[in-house]
Formats: sequence, structure tokens, C-alpha cells
Amino acid sequence: MSEEDQEIEEVEEQEELYEHFHIVVDPKQDPLRIDKFIANRVEQSRSKIQTAATSGAILVNGKAVKSNYKVRPRDEIKVVFPKPVFDYQVIPEEIPLDILYEDADVIVLNKQSGLVVHPGYGNYTGTLVHGLAYHVKDLPVPKGGTDRPGLVHRLDKDTSGVMVVAKTEHALSHLAKQFFDRSTDREYTALAWGYFDEDEGTVDAYIGRSLRNRKNMEVFPEDEGIGKHSVTHWKVKNRYNYVTEITCKLETGRTHQIRVHMQHLGHPLFNDKTYGGDRIRKGTIYSKYKQFVDNAFKICTRHALDANKPGFEHPTTGERMYFETELPEDMRMVIDKWHNYISKH
Repeated sequence: MSEEDQEIEEVEEQEELYEHFHIVVDPKQDPLRIDKFIANRVEQSRSKIQTAATSGAILVNGKAVKSNYKVRPRDEIKVVFPKPVFDYQVIPEEIPLDILYEDADVIVLNKQSGLVVHPGYGNYTGTLVHGLAYHVKDLPVPKGGTDRPGLVHRLDKDTSGVMVVAKTEHALSHLAKQFFDRSTDREYTALAWGYFDEDEGTVDAYIGRSLRNRKNMEVFPEDEGIGKHSVTHWKVKNRYNYVTEITCKLETGRTHQIRVHMQHLGHPLFNDKTYGGDRIRKGTIYSKYKQFVDNAFKICTRHALDANKPGFEHPTTGERMYFETELPEDMRMVIDKWHNYISKH
């Protein structure tokens, strides 16, 4: 054991500290004050982070630092407090799961919109993880993620689509490495506002937490040293004048990535309340058109995004596995509604 590891253990034993956040700084990170660096990545105000630093709760490579410390590439940052983030047990719950494939190593399922993937603040029960715990005993737990057994990736609450879950330690490690190495295939279908001038393109940008609203993400210039590198390849599938059906392939998997990238392009996803897609973004506001859009919002009450074409290497057989699902009913109905509308106008 290294001296730094021993120091961390000694601090945690003496003060009974609980790790709330653990961040390893990107190798390309420019020098940046640690309070600003952490604030860009977690849902905490900068003043709270500065208070944490004053109380010695922010450790860099095992040593407490002040809020003006400049982070460096590969720094290991921990925010620790004398109480757990939240204290609960994942109690198995009988939640309907749409399982597409299952064997001794993996489960592939189709997550419905509205289902939270794993427990967290405000969602202590009724998550996908609770349903998985009921379906399979003793799912493997990723390092530092006792509330996320079997998970190697996630989908937003209101994003529907296919997820792969590991049933063994070997599968968990193998699949996690595939996601880390970006060797998986992840294709989504989305309905976005507006007319795309090109038939396809790529968004290559840095995504970080908004400095104005900690719950949202946004694109930052690379030279500001905020956020993580993200890449989305998009392609037009169908045009409906006011909205466009697109497919998106991910190279990276950042929080809200497609939603943020489309907003950045000026094409927020249809009915995306977080990123401005829940109001008319293309077309007039005369009464009949507005009524049509309002009715479409009532059909698809969430952001129109579905993960429907994943691909990965089976952790045991090495076989390349692909899955494709139909769009969920709400997205299918709203796309048909737009198709019928433009055919009459």
C-alpha cells in the first residue's frame, strides 16, 4: 500500500468520513480553481464547496486543500463528510421489466420512459435497480456504486430504450471496459425542432454543468477548461418541415449528451422541458397550429428520445450482439401526427 493510500485510510478511520464525490481529473485538464472545478461537475453551490474546503472535507490525492487550489491533470479528488450521502438498502420490488434477451451473463431490456434507473435523492424506491434486484439475486456491484448493481450505463428517466445489465462480476468488468473504450454501438432516434440544413453532421464539444442552473448541462468552449469531451454523430431520417426525425450515434456517453448537443445546434428535442423543447420553436403561433402542437405535446409528454439500436460484444462468447426495437407508442404516434399534418398543409 502506498503512503498516500495509508493517509486516506487514516483520515477516514479517525474522522469516520463518508465519500460523497470522487473525481479523477482528465489528463488534458488546464489549471482551474478546485471550487470552480467541482461546482461544474456536481449539484452543489460554489459557496458550499468553499465551506467544505474550509472544514477540510476536500481531499486531493489524500490531502486536504483550500478552495483556491488549482487542479492538475490526474489529480484524485474526494469530497468527504462525517455522514453518508443517504442511508438505505435496495429492497427488491416487483417491477415489470421488458426483457429482450437474457442468459447467464447479461440481461438486455427495454426501459420505458418515466422509470428512474437507479436510486438517488428523491427516488429511493421504484427504480429499475429495485426491479432488477427482484428479478436476479446477487447482481455484481460496480466499485463505488452500491446503489447500481449490474449497471454499466444508464438512461435518463424520460428517455426510453434498450439497456444491457451485467449478471456476473466478469460480465460487469468486460462490459464496463467496452463502454470505457467506446467499442459499443449506441444509436438513438429523436424528434428535434426545426429544419436541419445538412443531412448529417457531428457535434464535437465539451459538456459541463450549467453555471446558471446546476441541474442542467451545457456546452462550453474548450479553452475554458470546463466539462468533458463529447461527440455525437447525427443524421436526418425524416423531415416534417417544423420538426425533424434524426438518428444519433454516440462516441461518448455524457449526461444529457444528445439533448444538450441538439439544443446547442438550435434544435432542442421535441417536448424537452429542461432544454427548451416544450414550446413552439418552429412555425407560427396562430391558434390552429398552436392547438396542433399542444395536442402533440399531450401525446408525447416527455422529450422524444429513444435508445433503440445498441451493440456490444458478449462478455463470454465474444459474439457481437445487436438489438433493435420499434419506437415506443408515444413517439410513433407523434411522428405520425406530424407526417399527417404536413401532408395536408
